[in-house]
Amino acid sequence: MVKLRLKRCGRKQRAIYRIVAIDVRSRREGRDLRKVGFYDPIRNQTYLNVPAILHFLEKGAQPTETVNAIFKKAELFKELQIHQKISESK
Repeated sequence: MVKLRLKRCGRKQRAIYRIVAIDVRSRREGRDLRKVGFYDPIRNQTYLNVPAILHFLEKGAQPTETVNAIFKKAELFKELQIHQKISESK
């Protein structure tokens, strides 16, 4: 099973996080399948690769609670609903 979760990067007391698609059995710093964004809690910046995230969510990937909160804040699920309606109409 694939999860979308945070991977810690940066230095001491200055953590930034990559949002990655990773196998559930891998450790936090393990090998990821793909990097799909990053989150900087100090500067409160977020970058999301929306097409890649939508691809993994459609394939059944589950976001963790923290990543889910980041997605809600970025209103990603509205785009997911629009994308689903477009694919159903085809």
